[in-house]
Amino acid sequence: MHTMAGEPILVVDDQAVNLELARVLLTIAGYGVRTATDAEQALRALAEGYRPRLILMDVQLPGMDGLELTRRLKADPVMDGTRIVALTAYAMTGDEARVLAAGCDGYIAKPIDTRTFAGQVAAALGATSGSGASSGPADG
Repeated sequence: MHTMAGEPILVVDDQAVNLELARVLLTIAGYGVRTATDAEQALRALAEGYRPRLILMDVQLPGMDGLELTRRLKADPVMDGTRIVALTAYAMTGDEARVLAAGCDGYIAKPIDTRTFAGQVAAALGATSGSGASSGPADG
């Protein structure tokens, strides 16, 4: 595994189980993890100066959805260099194009696969294009 020790990651997901699973898996892999349950919490953390290298963004959030939050963050020069990868249960035809059009650098399908998640995150951090972070649903 090519863990980048201590890399700061923000996980934004309104589902407590998903949020905790991602936090635990990433912490075990050596990442520095902060969490937010909605766009407002995420924006507050960023306004306080938190600068993650990667944001894992649930697409369906209450209030402002993850794609709108992504569009806002990508338009902010302060967030330059921060990769945003969508976490979505909607890994169907057209969804990858939709998340990429919103500015996401890739997507990881939910439910999270505990065996491959840390590797997907490492790939997202190391990727130089959106294609490196994309991961459709696993076959089998």
